[in-house]
Amino acid sequence: MGQGHSDEHVTRNVSTEQLSHELALRFAKKCFTPLEITHFKDIFRSLADEQDGIQYWKEETLCRFLVIPDALGPGPLIYQMATYLGAFPFPSLAPSILTVEAMLKVVVIMTERYRTVLKRGGADRNKLLFRSLAVFDRRMSSAYEKPSQDLLDSIREEKLEKGDISDLRPDEARSQAAGEEPHSTPGFSVDAPANDADEDEDDDELALAALESLDAIEVFKYDQRADTKINHAQIPVDNFRRLLTLLLVIAPLDAQESLSRHAERLTPRRIESLKEVADSILWSFIPEQNAGIFYQAFNKIIPASLPYMFDGLNPLFEHFLFSKNIDLSKRKRSSTSTPLISPTVPQVPDTTQVDPLLPREGDILNLDILSQLSFFIKGNNLFRRSRPLYLGADAGFSLGSIEQKVFNWRAPTILLVSGTRLSSTPTGSRERAFVDTLPPKRFPDGASGNNSKAKVIFGAYIDLPWKHTYKEAIGGGEMLLFQLGPVHEVFRASTLSTDYLTFTKTGIGLGCPPPRSKNVSGMSSHTALGPVSLMLDSSLEFGVFTHDSTGGGSFHPSPTRKSDWQDRFEIESLEIWGCGGDEEAERQRTAWAFEEREAEARRSVKMGKDVESDRALLEMAGLVGNHNASGGSMG
Repeated sequence: MGQGHSDEHVTRNVSTEQLSHELALRFAKKCFTPLEITHFKDIFRSLADEQDGIQYWKEETLCRFLVIPDALGPGPLIYQMATYLGAFPFPSLAPSILTVEAMLKVVVIMTERYRTVLKRGGADRNKLLFRSLAVFDRRMSSAYEKPSQDLLDSIREEKLEKGDISDLRPDEARSQAAGEEPHSTPGFSVDAPANDADEDEDDDELALAALESLDAIEVFKYDQRADTKINHAQIPVDNFRRLLTLLLVIAPLDAQESLSRHAERLTPRRIESLKEVADSILWSFIPEQNAGIFYQAFNKIIPASLPYMFDGLNPLFEHFLFSKNIDLSKRKRSSTSTPLISPTVPQVPDTTQVDPLLPREGDILNLDILSQLSFFIKGNNLFRRSRPLYLGADAGFSLGSIEQKVFNWRAPTILLVSGTRLSSTPTGSRERAFVDTLPPKRFPDGASGNNSKAKVIFGAYIDLPWKHTYKEAIGGGEMLLFQLGPVHEVFRASTLSTDYLTFTKTGIGLGCPPPRSKNVSGMSSHTALGPVSLMLDSSLEFGVFTHDSTGGGSFHPSPTRKSDWQDRFEIESLEIWGCGGDEEAERQRTAWAFEEREAEARRSVKMGKDVESDRALLEMAGLVGNHNASGGSMG
């Protein structure tokens, strides 16, 4: 016990600055190779500004190195995130100056390399990213609003009156001496509430794991006194929209690929498309009810519908580990001095892109929708791996065309359908005929988000090959049903029912029970719709999506939107894309060739002299004639 008291006493007397330094050293040793550290130091020093012996990066330097597109405007937000993460694991030290140690911690967290050191905090990066994006003071609602000096002075006076001097620290004085502009968000510990019952949500597992690794867990309790409770923080809607557009652009980024390649595609039309997709994602956080994105919604929606949304940050910050200044072939002969590099030039190797991210665009699927899909389907299954199997605009809207184009693809597929919502009163004979096949509508239309044109986009990720279904559906537990617009939502497979996909002469059903072969007396003749389901009619002219919040079907209902809704729509575009490469395409061609040979063999069967007997044998084998005739089935 005496030793324990001694350790506790020593821990409490270690400064947070010293512990932060020790953590940076541990990250450098455990999370990077010596060569990577050499590259990192070369990049940092060659681009750093210096004042009073302190080397640091400015916002402009960071944004130019990462090639953050000015047209999207997320630069100040990325800098805000970096100044918060650079203070890890002590939020009271944020915003930090981006020194070499601070930038090292930023790279470790953004690339998730901390996992080799912080075993406990592997799943907590999202909470840390939320903190880095959040604003804790209502008077500073955006990273793009520069606070006045009077406002800053008033905040400091309030904190002095409360006896809190956490914001008046040496690094702030050094920042001003270095000539930096005031940070967009001057502090992350403003408006600390006196009482907060949600202590568990506010614990930062990554910070706890970091201090535990340094045997300094007691320091966490003292630092948390100056840290604002997470439930009182929010990400301003406009900030989050700007971040989403950047995440959509960097989604296909490779570790050694410059973002400039993707920035070149940012035409005015592409920027509008990005904003439209970003708005669909933004509306899944229900911004109409709040002025910002709160952690409770963030923590529910990200794992459920956007689990890979931040993956693009990993390769973006991996660029810090590849310096153009270091030529490994001349390493032994080169001098120790490093030439200066203009901060306007990104210091990452420019690799040659062999295959396009998408072989061609469809009416629905383009690069922005593909990036949106990569937020919940792993990008290595999508980018340069998506092939158009069936495009309704080219092949025609018929079930037969889908069978010819999609069957025999032995890899996952993605179905996308877009259309316009039907009015409450049918306007034409075909529309009335479709409505008559459905049960009476009990739910209202779904949310419209920022879309005033009643456009909807639905889809499904199908993990098993397509085939005709008769008595039972196909599909597995990896199937996904989703809505891409006007509100982004993902509905994951349930085990309560396995009616995942049906393909019959009556149409395509996802989450719908297989249609009955014959109407049973007393039973409704309406099409059976699942609690959470998508159904396309036999002519591929109309569709209906149903969401019953009580669930109970093949797909789970929304974890956040607890309302019921049903969208009936006229189909405008229908596409099915295969997830795979040349090998999968060759397998499909081989299967088609085999079926063609078999069909040709059946057509060329020669009859003997006793034609009637030969024909009877062929009919019994199911090769010709009425296959449904009595005696022709062996089942």
